[in-house]
Amino acid sequence: MIELTEYSDGGVPSLKISGVDNFDAYRTFDCGQCFRFENDDGTITGVYGDSLIRIRQSGDTLYLIGATAADYEEKWRKFLDLDEDYAAICDDICTRFGTYNRTIYDATTSAHGIRILRQDRWEALISFIISQNNNIPRIKKIIDAMCRGIGVEKTAYGVTYYTFPTAQAIYDAGIDRLNEFRMGFRSKYLYDAARRVLCGEISLDDADKMDYAAAEEYMMRICGVGKKVAACTLLYGFHKTEAFPVDVWIKRVLEKYYPDGIDMTALGPYAGIAQQYLFCYERYINEMRK
Repeated sequence: MIELTEYSDGGVPSLKISGVDNFDAYRTFDCGQCFRFENDDGTITGVYGDSLIRIRQSGDTLYLIGATAADYEEKWRKFLDLDEDYAAICDDICTRFGTYNRTIYDATTSAHGIRILRQDRWEALISFIISQNNNIPRIKKIIDAMCRGIGVEKTAYGVTYYTFPTAQAIYDAGIDRLNEFRMGFRSKYLYDAARRVLCGEISLDDADKMDYAAAEEYMMRICGVGKKVAACTLLYGFHKTEAFPVDVWIKRVLEKYYPDGIDMTALGPYAGIAQQYLFCYERYINEMRK
């Protein structure tokens, strides 16, 4: 049972959330699903929408520095995906993947506590277009430069931060200005996405209502959006958890642990969460070997 307690952290309105099960803030924000949060000695700081937040965790207790109970109900509860029953989700995943081998059981254990954040749909689309043929540090650097350059400057509790640029801001910036943020060939893809959204050719609200196959095809109308970028966008921005993005890492994982192949159509409604567990499991193993 989750309990909320408001308090002050050095004069900053804050919220203590007790009784949070199956949630590891550090793993969740370090698994490659978002790019505007940083872990500084146990304090995760980042921007969602127009709000700056700091997150700390001790056991089953979360501390949101810069949030009230009303803020939690309005945005953070949904963003952190705290209403999902991840114990039941893991059971479903293990039942489906366990027919192949026991890798998934080890993966769900090693990646325990990871949740799929419910990110802003526009930010997810643009972020994963930028992610193409890129690494996480560089993705973060490009996004930070873009937000500082054409996002809206905000200040909270003496800290300056920047919102994610709107479609209008990206369109108005144009390809030449976007090139200044060192995103290379991706500039024209961002501009195309902004243009299509602004003219109504692409509606993120409409995509949200579609089934996965239709939404995938719809998003791929945008220049530079292939199956992998569409899958990431739909998983992390639209919470279509049946999405199963396949990048270089996941391709290696599938070849290593499922050399005889798996039936992608039978992975169920949480295939994307399983993908995240498998990715983090392999990453964890490689880090342990260093």
